[in-house]
Amino acid sequence: MTAPRESIKVERIETDRLIIRRPRADDAAAIFARYAADAEVTRYLSFPRHLSIDQTRAFIDFSNDEWRRWPAGPYLIEDRADGRLLGGTGLGFESPWCASTGYLLAREVWGRGYATEALVAMVGAARRAGVIRLYAMCHVDNGASRRVLEKGGFLHEGVLRRSTMFPNLGVPGPQDAHCYAHVLG
Repeated sequence: MTAPRESIKVERIETDRLIIRRPRADDAAAIFARYAADAEVTRYLSFPRHLSIDQTRAFIDFSNDEWRRWPAGPYLIEDRADGRLLGGTGLGFESPWCASTGYLLAREVWGRGYATEALVAMVGAARRAGVIRLYAMCHVDNGASRRVLEKGGFLHEGVLRRSTMFPNLGVPGPQDAHCYAHVLG
């Protein structure tokens, strides 16, 4: 049996094109306007599209709770060149060694490789946080997300039948989802 790895809190990450950082209270309006209220951006996500800024503020509160409890949590993705908010990503911990990740980007920046760049950064953050198993789920019809996960080095583990709620699709009950994982240790 190996000793548990030391966990390091990582609140800010810089990549070639991105700054990935912990959300702040004053980010709520930009999050709401850029992507959280967009029906197309949130279509395949497991949380409901935000219909009011109050829902976005509740997300910030949730984020702060996650950051108090774990070595990481939700992150915002910004353009390193101009500071413009591009989207969100993060780590959702189930235990000190197991976390999930995901990403969403404003529509205007789809197809530019930002999701893959952010995902690779999340793998690094997870490793520094002591995560051994990092996984991601995506709806079976979300081919773009599957490609991002594969480019990010995640391996397809299978389809989990009726496992995940996708509230923005307007379909009652849990839906099928692909499960991808990256083993870090």
